[in-house]
Amino acid sequence: MEVLKAARHQPYTSLQRLHRVVNCSYTRWHERAARRPNSQKTAGEGIVMRNNVGLSAVSWLALMIPTSAFAQSATEPSAVPTQQAETQDIIVTATKRSENLSQVPMSITAVSGETLQQKGITNVQDLTKITPGLTYVDSGTGVPVFSLRGVGFYDTSVGARPTVSVYLDEAPLPFSIMSAGAAFDLERVEVLKGPQGTLFGQNATGGAINYVAAKPTSTPKAGVDLSYGRFKDYTVGGFLSGPLTSNLNARIAFRTEQSGDWQKSYTRVGDTLGQKNFLQGRAILEWKPTSDLTLTLDANGFVDKSDTLAARYTQLFVSVPSALPIVPLITTYPTAPGSSRFADWDPNVDYAKDNRFIQTTLRANWDVTDDISLVSLTSYSHMNVHQVADQDGTALQNAISDTNAKISSVSQEVRLSGHEAALRWMIGANYARDNVTENDIFQTNYSSSGQSLPTGPFGGGVLYGVQKFDTKAAFGNLDLDLGRKLTLHGGVRYTQADLAYQGCAKDIDGTEAASFGTLVNIIRGSIGLSPVAFAPQGCLSVNANLEPGLVVGQLNQHNVSWRAGLDWNPADRLLFYFNVSRGYKGGSASPIPALRQEQYQPITQESVLAYELGFKASIIRGTLDANGALFYYDYTNKQLKGRIITDPNVFGPLETLVNVPKSRIQGAEFQINAYPIPGLSVSVGGTYINSKVTSDFENYTLVQSITNFKGQRFPYTPMYQAILDMDYRWAVGRSLTAFVGGNLSYRSKTTAGFGTESILQVKGYPLLDLQAGIEGPGKRWRVTLYGHNVTNQYYWTNVTKQNDFAVQLPGMPVTYGIQLSSRF
Repeated sequence: MEVLKAARHQPYTSLQRLHRVVNCSYTRWHERAARRPNSQKTAGEGIVMRNNVGLSAVSWLALMIPTSAFAQSATEPSAVPTQQAETQDIIVTATKRSENLSQVPMSITAVSGETLQQKGITNVQDLTKITPGLTYVDSGTGVPVFSLRGVGFYDTSVGARPTVSVYLDEAPLPFSIMSAGAAFDLERVEVLKGPQGTLFGQNATGGAINYVAAKPTSTPKAGVDLSYGRFKDYTVGGFLSGPLTSNLNARIAFRTEQSGDWQKSYTRVGDTLGQKNFLQGRAILEWKPTSDLTLTLDANGFVDKSDTLAARYTQLFVSVPSALPIVPLITTYPTAPGSSRFADWDPNVDYAKDNRFIQTTLRANWDVTDDISLVSLTSYSHMNVHQVADQDGTALQNAISDTNAKISSVSQEVRLSGHEAALRWMIGANYARDNVTENDIFQTNYSSSGQSLPTGPFGGGVLYGVQKFDTKAAFGNLDLDLGRKLTLHGGVRYTQADLAYQGCAKDIDGTEAASFGTLVNIIRGSIGLSPVAFAPQGCLSVNANLEPGLVVGQLNQHNVSWRAGLDWNPADRLLFYFNVSRGYKGGSASPIPALRQEQYQPITQESVLAYELGFKASIIRGTLDANGALFYYDYTNKQLKGRIITDPNVFGPLETLVNVPKSRIQGAEFQINAYPIPGLSVSVGGTYINSKVTSDFENYTLVQSITNFKGQRFPYTPMYQAILDMDYRWAVGRSLTAFVGGNLSYRSKTTAGFGTESILQVKGYPLLDLQAGIEGPGKRWRVTLYGHNVTNQYYWTNVTKQNDFAVQLPGMPVTYGIQLSSRF
């Protein structure tokens, strides 16, 4: 009551005074709600100690008065968080029901949307800074590749099926390129490690990333976020949320990031690249027609017109030395200087993407009875992709790709679940249809391979491919309390996955059809076959009889994913668990530069049998939390891009997708969160991964050296990853809070492909981010100075070889700036 009396006697307008009274009352209510046991909280509360300000409609109107947003009492107490407030109980939906993170028997990294926003994490790539075991690779074509605990699938095509699936509110983003706008206006993100085949389906052999969008509120709220930094990088974003009627709430949000170029040509003065131009938005309607039924409609999308990344040329590898007299500049081109900012690319080419994505999701939650609920989740997504990437790192037209693709995806899931005290169960069915059409123009006019045919130049081709995935599944899950604080878990999913595909390498403008067709007909004549026609802009890929044509085929497969586990909860906030699970990733037939039709043969599905033993503990409640796990993966038919030989005298080794028969991964991870003194939080985490090919497997390295890869570690899989994150807050005066923080992430060396050649090495590197700022009472406003990669560490995530040049794909140099945030 003393607080309320003080609020009434401040020199504010009547509306502002009313806002303060309502806000103080809400704060006292929220503190009582935070002390309720987890079992009495609703799933919608999400992160219990969020400290969001709840306002009535009149109070919200008062906040719209400009002078009131920052008006605070000089005698108002400090808002520095206590240890108890910092030790947050996070509610997650990893098992497709709301549970406390500390009680979920699997390895999960869960981070609130507020924390992501404070740390400047705006995409899946940045999650590697806070998630041990997660790695990101730039493929060189603008298609990202993600891996968890060493389980990943490296493919440069848009239609590549990932091993780490990304979801937005459980609605799938079935192809990695669609995830560019997922980290936006969030309640939290959950990174689930290990096979997730029972509840999230196939193509999650490595794990799943589920972004949970911030939901509409029943009281008016709004926010604005602004930032400005190096390279003229500025971001503008915000949201507006509140009730439209008594049972209909809405939320709209937007964000745009714009910047200038950050890469420089080292052969042409004043030529730069690397601008950002990204715009995204989301609108959510949440309707509750009855107390038992909630309908949520989500529409979101983005437009990305940013530049693709330019590669850095580092080493010469001539493909066909005999053709060098025709392309002499290859041998004299200078390598890139030792800085991430210096690269090179073909001049007078527009490298701005024109990628457009839209997704709509309708979710229905119906509480059939007090203990049984029904969920229906319907989603549709569509994306148009157009992006040009210079892959050779020079101003010569040695390897440049122009990717054009259309993706559409429809998904429907229905599940029924029961949640009695000792028995929790779930049954459901899922259907998905994903279509991808790619027409990727690949030009190699100034390359030794492009000038190697005796019949004329072969300047590239159109990589054409269509994939239609049709997936049906039924699943069930069971959690049974056995007594003595033991719980048994089990789950199973049957999946029928059908793929229809077609593709070939096509002629661009008649040149390739003439030169390659002439060569093939010479070969046909030498073995007694009559000539065949190669049509301009037609298919060039030839079959075993050296006849060109379109490859058409099907791959129909089925599998049974399953999971079994036992956990023991001997004391409050102490959990031990053991899980065994098997997950599958479906086969695919990606478009590649195929001279022979055999190159289009799809790869079969891969599977991972995973064992995990872990614990979660609050060692000193409110001061120290810890979790860790040991894991072992038995990997069968690991998918990767390799080479085959169809005719060694004519074509040599040709690119295709292949399976590694047997391999394994063993490792360990840990994370410790400590709050030693009021205002200070420290998080330390790390992952150890030991991967190995355990069967004989002969194939070609990046530089086309044939090798038996038995005993070698996986590419793109660092043995060690470590994270140190710190944040310290203290009172400034009686109403403000100052803070400083830092994030140090490290990954050890790895390789960009099987083999031991030095060119394949991806060096280990640390990255250091720092921030400092000041925050107003109730977190209503914040000013932050930030720096990313403050040591200006030069690092690269990938090495590729395109025709005659080996290149590195660099990370960003040091960036810094200021960020302003306000919540109303």
